[in-house]
Amino acid sequence: MRKFLRCLATLVFAVLLAAALGTLVPRPLWRAAIAGEATRHILVLKNAIHTDIAIPIDDGVRGRFAFLADAGLPTDAPDARYIVFGWGGRAFYLETPTWSQLKAVPVLKALTLDVSVMHVDITGAIKEPHRDVAGFDIDEAHFAALLDYIAASFQRGPAGPLAIEDAGYSTYDRFYEANGHFNALVGCNTWTAGGLRAAGLRTGWWNPLPVSLWWSMRLYDYTI
Repeated sequence: MRKFLRCLATLVFAVLLAAALGTLVPRPLWRAAIAGEATRHILVLKNAIHTDIAIPIDDGVRGRFAFLADAGLPTDAPDARYIVFGWGGRAFYLETPTWSQLKAVPVLKALTLDVSVMHVDITGAIKEPHRDVAGFDIDEAHFAALLDYIAASFQRGPAGPLAIEDAGYSTYDRFYEANGHFNALVGCNTWTAGGLRAAGLRTGWWNPLPVSLWWSMRLYDYTI
């Protein structure tokens, strides 16, 4: 029993140390050079366990993600303001539309290994400032790099990204097959952090939880 408790204590300490270092050590170590005027505004949205990236809708973004409109998502609706992208585990995403529907199997897969999906939602105006919203101004080149990062997360077939049939919470969202596998170490929040780095921003070295991503962004002088 003592040996087990020592091993458990060592494991807990290692996880806490990794989380602390993942928050405190910046990635990349130095801020990326700005290639032009920061005219593009993007958002990161969070809840207790998950983060998404919200991209303002304009004609260029509609064209880049035209497959969304082809699937029936109202990207050209008069009140549509953002496309919200999130990457996550298939079982948890598809089987847990609300916290009241939380089940053991999706949680177990999220903590071990699961195939991944992309969740795409069309939304109206998003309130800023807000404690669960972080806004960033980036230049055109890094905005394009962020769109490339998001687009590369979708699995593609001969006809383009692979929509998951009858998967969605409402008429304003869809699920698509994604690249990569989801687990407790590489999850939705590390995907969001990767997107921010593609956009020329710094995050912590490893941010598995929204709170650690938010703390790391505060450390690097972001106004959130």
